[in-house]
Amino acid sequence: MKLDKFHKDFQLNGISFSTVNELLLYAHDFSDEVYRFLETWFSIDSFIYVKTSGSSGDPKEIKLQKEQMIQSAFATGNYFNLKERTTALLCLHVDFIAGKMMLVRALYLGWHLDVVKPNSSPLKGLKKKYDFSAMVPLQIENSIDLLHLIKKIIVGGGQVSKQLQNKLQDISTNVFATYGMTETITHIAVKKLNNLLFSQEGKIKKVLHQEYYQTLPNVEIYKDTRNCLVIVAPKISKNVIFTNDIIQLISDTQFQWLGRFDTVINSGGVKLYPERIEEKLAKILTTRFFVAGITDQKLGEKLILLVELKTNNVLEDKQFIKAKIKKIASLSKYERPKEIYFIAAFIETPTKKIQRKKTLNLIDF
Repeated sequence: MKLDKFHKDFQLNGISFSTVNELLLYAHDFSDEVYRFLETWFSIDSFIYVKTSGSSGDPKEIKLQKEQMIQSAFATGNYFNLKERTTALLCLHVDFIAGKMMLVRALYLGWHLDVVKPNSSPLKGLKKKYDFSAMVPLQIENSIDLLHLIKKIIVGGGQVSKQLQNKLQDISTNVFATYGMTETITHIAVKKLNNLLFSQEGKIKKVLHQEYYQTLPNVEIYKDTRNCLVIVAPKISKNVIFTNDIIQLISDTQFQWLGRFDTVINSGGVKLYPERIEEKLAKILTTRFFVAGITDQKLGEKLILLVELKTNNVLEDKQFIKAKIKKIASLSKYERPKEIYFIAAFIETPTKKIQRKKTLNLIDF
């Protein structure tokens, strides 16, 4: 694959291009962000540097091979059956890997790509229909009434809440959660979140979402001694990738994500997985929140709940939330937060992920 070429069917905002120079000239006048990426992409270097989101630590730059990014694009195209002339919408920041990969897919799969401003409501005012797009959960949440304009959407950049999954069930769009990171050049596995049917005792039943992630072709997975996911994908990475994601291995190609190894809370000898607890709390909390562990003399670590909420009635709201938490039958006594803290605004990354450690530091314990 020559890096100074692109697919003959590729279009950007409805415009076709004969040469790289034509494309760069258009991008220069259209978007600084898109132009910077394309200029780097079509340079003589065989690699580019990509910034991580910084949600689990300080952002860093990672070196990715362009050829491996193209292979990732082909894997997505094959898995979702997205051939040339697929109409696609780019509504993510091109400074990060998910946005860059939408451009790479379009360039080498021959898509007709439109670019809109990457805000929290990207479909507002849109009337055109598309085959494919990629979004973050906040964009999905704010676009529920317009999602029917897109046939297939992949969601990354954060967990999709139970409430949001429920809202997705009555729309025609096929929505897929993705598992991946900058090191894996976006997703290496997906799971469908809506429009699912299965057969049981001869009857067709509807389920809300798949429990398990399904790997893309040419991806091998296994667990290490910490029960964390290990990824072997030679077409997109020369190195074996050891993650901090605790999983249950279902098969050679399927896994269930349980939580992060570096966020596990050891409270009185009991291991608590924040992400699993948050999934249960999402049944009663409608505002943003997360749980964390703080040092405790008796327990070693104490489970606390942080809620993003401006409130004048802290005591009243705490009692209200505690009463609702007691009604969640699936929460064990260890999974019930010992303290509740309110914060006016969580600290976020540029891609709207919650920076948990920095937000936690806002509290004066």
